[in-house]
Amino acid sequence: MVKVTAAEVNKLRKATGAGMMDCKKALVEAEGDFDKAIDVLRKKGQKVAAKRADRESTEGAAVSKINADNTAGVAIVLGCETDFVGKNDKFLALANELAEVALNCATKEEFLAADFNGMTVAEKLVEQTGVIGEKLDINGFEKLEAPYVSTYVHINKIAALVGLSATVDKADVLSKDVAMQVASMGATTLSYKDFDAAYIASETEARIAVIEKDNIELGRLGKTLKNVPQYISMAQLTPEVLAKAEADAKAELKAEGKPEQIWDRILPGKMERFIADNTTLDQEQCLLDQNFIKDEKINVAKYVSSYGDVAVSDFKRVTLG
Repeated sequence: MVKVTAAEVNKLRKATGAGMMDCKKALVEAEGDFDKAIDVLRKKGQKVAAKRADRESTEGAAVSKINADNTAGVAIVLGCETDFVGKNDKFLALANELAEVALNCATKEEFLAADFNGMTVAEKLVEQTGVIGEKLDINGFEKLEAPYVSTYVHINKIAALVGLSATVDKADVLSKDVAMQVASMGATTLSYKDFDAAYIASETEARIAVIEKDNIELGRLGKTLKNVPQYISMAQLTPEVLAKAEADAKAELKAEGKPEQIWDRILPGKMERFIADNTTLDQEQCLLDQNFIKDEKINVAKYVSSYGDVAVSDFKRVTLG
């Protein structure tokens, strides 16, 4: 049997992350040949990966990287099977190393085929599956390029990227705040203007049906019924709809006996409430139309405009699970 030194074992361990005994066995099997020993470990990883192919890698880490001039960013999710592994320092270090490689790739496919210390990223995942004993996979990949790009990562569970249309004073603060908004509120599109009319119509019908069903149960229990909105998006609030809402509000004030000379002080609040009650889809899914998490008196669009001639050009989000 070939004898291997502690130094050789340590070198292989540093190169692969495999355990000491696995490295020793691999070197013995490879008769001391370092490259062959790596191949032995890789083949072990392939066997483990094949056995665990049907496992779900829903735990792991979401990480992101931004290039030096803040014009490109990438967010990835390195998935594993258990939360224990996902929080391991070596696993997180691997995730960040992979993100550095991903930063130079345009697509997930290009990323998986990219070089990682002499092997492809895909091969590295297989190798580490053998080392760790859990299925590893890239469960999320998002790339974003813009005149200014920033990121926010929430406890390695969610990673968000935000692109700005221009570099302005305190762009780092603005973009990070918006990235935090993306991470916490989970918008799916920039604005209500991006919605397809057919989608809005079907979503309106579905939401109203759910509320009406809930109200049947609430009524049976003698509880306060939920408001049934007429609309769910600003895209539906045409000038005619808003004019009718204002007329209805004035009629209500008149019926309440409010003096007409104070209506101008009351109407803005009533219209704001009408819009808020009838734009629930926008507030849930549209980044710019959401209430800003740091100041709920304004929406994200208004916060962005406070920085001058700049806009959010795009955003991306990856998350575990």
